[in-house]
Amino acid sequence: MSSRYNHKVIEKKWQKIWSERNIFSTEKNINKKKYYVLEMFPYPSGKIHMGHVRNYTLGDVVARYKKMKGFNVLHPMGWDAFGLPAENAAITEKKHPEEWTYKNIKTMKNQLLQMGLSLDWEREIATCHPEYYKHEQKFFIDLFNAGLAYKKEAEVNWDPVDKTVLANEQVIDGKGWRSGAVVEKKKLSQWFLKISKYSDELLNDLDKLDKWPNKVKIMQSNWIGKSVGAEIDFQLEQGSKKITVFTTRPDTIFGASFIALSTEHDLTNDLAKSNSSIKDFIEECRILNPDKTKKGFNTGLSVNHPFIKEKRIPVFIANFVLMEYGLGAIFGCPAHDQRDLDFANEYNLEVITVVKPSNYGLKKFQVRNTAFTENGEVINSDFLNGLKSEAAKEKIINLLEEKKIGQKKINYKLRDWGISRQRFWGCPIPIIYREDGEILAVDEVDLPVKLPHVQNFTESSSTLNNIADWKETTCRQTGLKAYRETDTFDTFFESSWYYFRYCNARLNKPFNKKDIDYWLPVDQYIGGIEHAILHLLYSRFFTKALRDLGYFDLGEPFKGLFTQGMVCHETYKDNNNNWRSPEEVETIDSLGNIKVQKKTEFTPCYRDVRGPARWFVGAKLRTEENFSGDSFEKLQALLQKRRATQPIGKLSCGSVFTNPSGDFAGRLIETSGLKGCRIGGAVVSEKHANFILNENNASATDIERLILHIQDIVKCKTGVILETEVKIVGNSMSRALETI
Repeated sequence: MSSRYNHKVIEKKWQKIWSERNIFSTEKNINKKKYYVLEMFPYPSGKIHMGHVRNYTLGDVVARYKKMKGFNVLHPMGWDAFGLPAENAAITEKKHPEEWTYKNIKTMKNQLLQMGLSLDWEREIATCHPEYYKHEQKFFIDLFNAGLAYKKEAEVNWDPVDKTVLANEQVIDGKGWRSGAVVEKKKLSQWFLKISKYSDELLNDLDKLDKWPNKVKIMQSNWIGKSVGAEIDFQLEQGSKKITVFTTRPDTIFGASFIALSTEHDLTNDLAKSNSSIKDFIEECRILNPDKTKKGFNTGLSVNHPFIKEKRIPVFIANFVLMEYGLGAIFGCPAHDQRDLDFANEYNLEVITVVKPSNYGLKKFQVRNTAFTENGEVINSDFLNGLKSEAAKEKIINLLEEKKIGQKKINYKLRDWGISRQRFWGCPIPIIYREDGEILAVDEVDLPVKLPHVQNFTESSSTLNNIADWKETTCRQTGLKAYRETDTFDTFFESSWYYFRYCNARLNKPFNKKDIDYWLPVDQYIGGIEHAILHLLYSRFFTKALRDLGYFDLGEPFKGLFTQGMVCHETYKDNNNNWRSPEEVETIDSLGNIKVQKKTEFTPCYRDVRGPARWFVGAKLRTEENFSGDSFEKLQALLQKRRATQPIGKLSCGSVFTNPSGDFAGRLIETSGLKGCRIGGAVVSEKHANFILNENNASATDIERLILHIQDIVKCKTGVILETEVKIVGNSMSRALETI
């Protein structure tokens, strides 16, 4: 008898036994402690990939462990089934997207079954099934009646390839998150959810999530973007109108050299009515990415400075000013905001330094090419001179309120969630427009509002607006003619509540409150960090909104969160001694959005890759079919050497400095006595001096300050100027500030 493990026979045998005995089927048992483990459910794209295998294996280990420890374990699975890929495939094959989707679900389910995962398949859901989405249509009606869902005309992000609106969170470096096309600005009438109403609660409740990764909480905190500052009224010199701006730096008011308005500001629109050049400028701004190109239009208007007599400040329209944040108007202080400084240099505007570093001494301080953005000591500011920034802020706000030209104000960067999508394969929004002008929610007895079945699905079918016999309807209450809302929900609407449905997936209502009280919150949630400000933030909002609608008492959906890392390996050379290049790579932007890109989009160089401005987090490599034992041993030896000489396994920003000609950066740092040197949570590695470790929640500022300190000390002791191998993203600390 062979001792070789025959997985095909043995695994099939035991999977059959598990299925027959319903080993992984779970029922509510109030006498047992529950444990809810969940992986983010997959999109049925056709076949599972190694990312799925990795995630579901992680969840399976946790689920089996907790089950063996005596917990009543809920470990379900379902399908995030709406979306553009199904629609595009249907257009190609001239089939209904439903057919393509359910075919893929069948394939992927069979693959998952072969893995033998401990999943409760009796709770399986698919978000494209009417028995699922009828409940979210009811949620929307409740949100609508509560004033948490509304429609307005707004400037939106338009993907010209996918031909749909994108949420702000779905725009990455000015491009669509799926298509990669440059996003355009377009005015459309759209449905929104008032997520902004929950800004403060979403921010404050992050402190309760002690089993979430700090990086995710930081990303959400930054995205919500709470800002404490002031609203200031600037009187227009031409006429009686005023421009009200919001600023977080009222202490820099004496450094103001321009006012900038959003292209959507009321004054901008008024000026455009009589000025075709302004109208053309607004249109131009719709296709410009403000992160890369900052443009302004001088209106010829000016405002009076609130504290400097006879000083006039020019008014511009600028593409980088957002209407949704603050009031759609800012005052520019170029010396203390890099964006403002770049703008001022472009349009030859005054740069007035009004804050200096607190420890700078009596030397004259002046900003040149790099803005000084930190707090410090106020200078060149009349009655504010000598005050620290925080004291100056308080004083100027008090004066503004006394003069009745301003007030203290708290703002949030988080904007309301635009949920309208101009596509077919999504959940219909349950709204009708009656011929007398009334906008009404669909009567609940008429739910679900189902998608029509379209034979020979084509490009023209890909929007409900083109399907007249579905669009036309009547009002149940009055019998008057009406037409249906032809937009569908953003697919994140479905994924914002699916974890509730698993508690009892066969109920005729979305869930039972007693089931929610028992199973929720999810004890361990597993998925990618790319959803930090998408799915995870939306789910938190959805939970709080449903709570306020009386569905349950829960405030947070996920108790524990695990964001998986990437499977990494050493790069190596092929048989011709050429460095292998990846077939494709996974990249991430500053907001944590991950995108798969082909190698053809990049040009590899030594220690550098030219291409889109993103960061690499993983790669797919193609190996030789006959990877020899000798090669494997060499690879293992290389890895062992690396583990012995570098701080592998510790949080670090990698190799920090490039090696100067004929020497090693690590040796120079070590001989300069800098091993173990610490600033805040950042410390020079004792094992390899060219590594900076994060040992105590180091901030970016801690790391950058330590880098600057190392450069200064090494230069002083060795005469060598170390150049960084790491890249500073955003505004770096001010080394370019000059003295006179």
